[in-house]
Amino acid sequence: MAVETHGFDLLPAVALLGAGVVAVPIFKRIGLGSVIGYLVAGVAIGPFGLRVFNDPEAILSVAELGVVMLLFIIGLELKPSRLWSLKRDIFGLGLAQVLVCTALLAGAAMLAGLSPPVAVVAAMGLALSSTAIVMQILEENGQTTDTHGQKIFSILLLQDLAIVPALAVVAFLAPSVNEGHGPSGWLEAGVAIGAVVGVVIAGRYLLNPIFRFLADTRAREVMTAAALLVVLGSAFVMQLSGLSMAMGAFIAGVLLSESSFRHELEADIEPFRGLLLGLFFLGVGMSLDLAYIGQSWLVIIAAVVGFMVLKTAGIYGVARAFGNGNPDATRIALMLAQGGEFGFVLYATATSAGLFTPDVTALLNAAVIVSMALTPLAPFILARLLPERESFEGVEAADGLDGTALIIGFGRFGQVASQTLLAKGIDVSIIDSDTEMIRSAARFGFKIYYGDGSRLDVLRAAGAGRARVIAICIDDRRATDKAVEIIKTEFPFARLLVRSYDRGHSLSLIGAGVDYEIRETLESAMLFGQAALMALGIPEDEAAEVADGVRKRDAERFKIQMAEGIYSGRELLKTRPMPTPLSEPKRAAEPLSPETAVVAKDVESDEAEAGTER
Repeated sequence: MAVETHGFDLLPAVALLGAGVVAVPIFKRIGLGSVIGYLVAGVAIGPFGLRVFNDPEAILSVAELGVVMLLFIIGLELKPSRLWSLKRDIFGLGLAQVLVCTALLAGAAMLAGLSPPVAVVAAMGLALSSTAIVMQILEENGQTTDTHGQKIFSILLLQDLAIVPALAVVAFLAPSVNEGHGPSGWLEAGVAIGAVVGVVIAGRYLLNPIFRFLADTRAREVMTAAALLVVLGSAFVMQLSGLSMAMGAFIAGVLLSESSFRHELEADIEPFRGLLLGLFFLGVGMSLDLAYIGQSWLVIIAAVVGFMVLKTAGIYGVARAFGNGNPDATRIALMLAQGGEFGFVLYATATSAGLFTPDVTALLNAAVIVSMALTPLAPFILARLLPERESFEGVEAADGLDGTALIIGFGRFGQVASQTLLAKGIDVSIIDSDTEMIRSAARFGFKIYYGDGSRLDVLRAAGAGRARVIAICIDDRRATDKAVEIIKTEFPFARLLVRSYDRGHSLSLIGAGVDYEIRETLESAMLFGQAALMALGIPEDEAAEVADGVRKRDAERFKIQMAEGIYSGRELLKTRPMPTPLSEPKRAAEPLSPETAVVAKDVESDEAEAGTER
């Protein structure tokens, strides 16, 4: 039976959401990232797949707002002082990249037979990279704050600025300009500068008072609407002046980065940003003209390989010239090797101005889209080219140590635990397997040696055979268990103190015969809960009494679990007595109180077998 529909057709919206919801989790699960998932989903529902959509340009025109909002949020994270600190990378590294890549690509295009004006404009478009795709990949891999991530962002920011002179160049080179309309280029430049100045003034003097007024109304939906208005309004002003919409949003974000409403604005915009950016990637996937690629695949492959190799070489050379090492220069070059969304804008303008023929535009657009689709593969190529090699510069391996106490692991737990021993003047040897942590600790006067505490040879070199106390403070449960097994077997005379991962781990450690164990979050969580009671107005003495009661019940439950061997697979718990803690004399087992016996019935529901603490 046919389904009659009225009004708005929901099929496109359902198809877009469904394609993203199905494809993205699959591609993220297999390790290829969300961007490739969106691109493949776009191909599937586009003109050359299921044909749910036949006009990808309509999708891209809306989805470009995702890029706009991405730049706004990036601007919110960049205070003017921080932006100023990046000036060398933005106006030095970024400008050099655009100029060098444009020169290289224009020369290659002229050798391929394009006229100089067409070659220059084509090269300017290919010299720009995809802010949306690159920033999404950096964000997914947690590299936005890394050194190379900051430099990539600086270059992308300069590229967004470069669209302004690029459009002016198109206006000068277009046939209509050569017929006597030259002054229009200067007029457009003046309008562009005026738009930037206007947005800056409005953001500096108007936005905060407006948001303060709206906040007083306590209307959440109005604040959300105002946030969208700021983003879209600044983008609209820039678009009218012939500039990049994303640039307008970025400027507005920077101007609001020191506002007290910054976090609320980010929370309001983030859902729209995520959806529209996903829509942008879907639109790019739909724009892959598979029929044209099938007909001209040799030319397109040659164009893609040629421009990406030249651009990679140009960016790498510029990055090295600005003092970046080989690893960072390689990362920057490969991540920025593709064309970008602003290339479409530039080529559309060149076509409408009569500078490009439809065939040239189709070839360049196809090359840009294919290069963008290949970009998510860059992290995998980098992983092959630049495998993570730990630097041992300034790091000394453990050898011949003879401290009274040996601490294994100098993370947040080990750092605090070591303070009492050091304050008492105890001779302490400390080992850790994180070279960066060792170097960081050295800057604060700590001497940490490199070593894996779960290896017998390292433990011997670290003085485990001479230490009276060995404290395992690492957060890796498997490594902890292995170290405990080795130490109990090879160094049985040392008192062994162990950081436990959770309740179940504590039980297994006691069964293994450690002298003292403590759950890493237990006492801090107890104090936290006590402070929460006090924050609610409960007197300090009463809050402490409640916390002590919780500690007592927890200890009683723990004894019951020890006595009954509740945690499966740990028969050792039933046969080996609980070791004596260092701080308490050995005591005979006490009979369980009636209250404790009641608690025992609820143990399994009160504590999950895998442990509930993190």
